[in-house]
Amino acid sequence: MSTAIGQYRYTKDKPSLLARMKRIEGQARGIQRMLEEDRYCIDIIQQLTALSGAADKVSLLILQGHIEGCVTNAIREQHGEAHIKELIETLRKAMRR
Repeated sequence: MSTAIGQYRYTKDKPSLLARMKRIEGQARGIQRMLEEDRYCIDIIQQLTALSGAADKVSLLILQGHIEGCVTNAIREQHGEAHIKELIETLRKAMRR
């Protein structure tokens, strides 16, 4: 189901996605520090919630690119069924969390 490298739609937003991932990495390090410093439980949970939300946003942006690019192209080329099935399975897994 893959496309040649560089043809994925999300690559047009790569700098923004990488910046988001660096912020997420920083959040994770900050949470680790909070644990090491025995910080208040609720403060840690709030930061974990923010980290999860940031990761979800990145996932949605990449998913949007996948639908607009890979899935749309597969449908145009008359072989979208496999891509749609893969997309539904991915959504099913994501919704189980």
